[in-house]
Amino acid sequence: RGFQPEPPYAARPAAGAHPYPQLFATNPPSVPSYIPRVATHQSTRPAAPPPRRTCAASKFWGGGFSWFLENNCLSSLIECGSSGVCMSPSQWCDGVSDCPNGEDETRCVRLFGPNFILQVYSPVSKSWYPVCQDDWNDDYGKIACKDMGYSVDTYFYSRPVAPDVSFKSYMKLNTSAGNIDLYKKLYSSGSCASERVVSLRCIGNSLSASIMNRIVGGSGAVLGQWPWQVSLHVQGTHVCGGSIITPHWLVTAAHCVEGRLSDPHSWRVYAGILNQDEMLFRSGYKVQLIISHPDYDTDSKDNDVALMKLETPLKNVRPVCLPNPGMMFQPNQQCWISGWGAEYQGGKTSNNLNYVAVPLIERSRCNAVYIYNGMILPTMICAGDLAGGIDSCQGDSGGPLVTHHHSVWWLVGDTSWGSGCATPNKPGVYGNMTVFTDWIYKNMQVKYSDFFFINFKAPHPETWFYLKKKK
Repeated sequence: RGFQPEPPYAARPAAGAHPYPQLFATNPPSVPSYIPRVATHQSTRPAAPPPRRTCAASKFWGGGFSWFLENNCLSSLIECGSSGVCMSPSQWCDGVSDCPNGEDETRCVRLFGPNFILQVYSPVSKSWYPVCQDDWNDDYGKIACKDMGYSVDTYFYSRPVAPDVSFKSYMKLNTSAGNIDLYKKLYSSGSCASERVVSLRCIGNSLSASIMNRIVGGSGAVLGQWPWQVSLHVQGTHVCGGSIITPHWLVTAAHCVEGRLSDPHSWRVYAGILNQDEMLFRSGYKVQLIISHPDYDTDSKDNDVALMKLETPLKNVRPVCLPNPGMMFQPNQQCWISGWGAEYQGGKTSNNLNYVAVPLIERSRCNAVYIYNGMILPTMICAGDLAGGIDSCQGDSGGPLVTHHHSVWWLVGDTSWGSGCATPNKPGVYGNMTVFTDWIYKNMQVKYSDFFFINFKAPHPETWFYLKKKK
């Protein structure tokens, strides 16, 4: 799995992150702050052939995790981002693009909690409010999903639900406002006649959990069991796994695509296929863009997450859902991992897609001296059995750690690193997707037609040695 720390060292704190398992704060920030565009890692050099059988996370709106550029504006103003222009908080989410790149009008809407409650930010009260179902319809739902970076083609549904808690204020539609932008039609109100709020799903996944009941220790997957799982190839060889989050976008690990593997044209993506042998006779999907987290650290594997955008969309897929602000993943919560990784330490990658059930492990426990001795940062989650015997392994990097909650499959993490495979007191370590969700949404919105960062930097030689062993 990409990385075996040697020797152990004290973990450095990750700025702006809360300890696991308190994954979300309940109080929203005073104003949504802009996440800067991340540099895309694209190389014009051809990728070097990888070693055979090799493989090896920004802020939450209201979520409590923040990754900020240095703010050069006065304390009462907000910096737009890449342009450095300063704006008044009242100009954010007011329906008018004041920043040069429109940063003040993006991420003014979010989905909250396991029921996907649509919430809109009010610049007047500097708070998030649920949207009242009164006069709402699917056309407005599609606009809201598009604002979060989803394609209109992926729209699933918009339906009324009873709120879990009582609200003093709602956002309501002014139906007499005419043909203007959606957010200009919304206004704050102390009442909601229907007493229902909007639940919005921008992408569908209603896969049943009944097939999970037979998991004991690890099994071969059946077709359609893990429909979001993809295999990422370089020159005909499985290198890493990944997860489908939209027909165009995949999540994987940053360590899978660093250095010489950062060229998107080197990769091919295979979805909906269980066996590696069968992939040899398929052309696969081409990768248009690779975006690594700007704060990814090669040594500690902090922020080990990356996005891949495909040249053409996947067809007939069931993406996995990204966690929403307001969700909690508890220690010992049942999760599943899947991939084509080795079935034992030092073994070859598997021809068949395998899966196993693993419970989440509290970060403080995983940081115990006899386990990982303080190396688990807030951008990481541990999962597995401390007794050993079940785990991810080489070739599983970038693949999904998922859980089933409220009839929805959620992406909890991406396979990142670990010491050995299925070793006692050395569970698997995964990128904490709750920290990365808003970074993902932000980058799905940005258009990269003329913005590229050429990166020829290869990993440190010693790190490359370990990556070759673990990939």
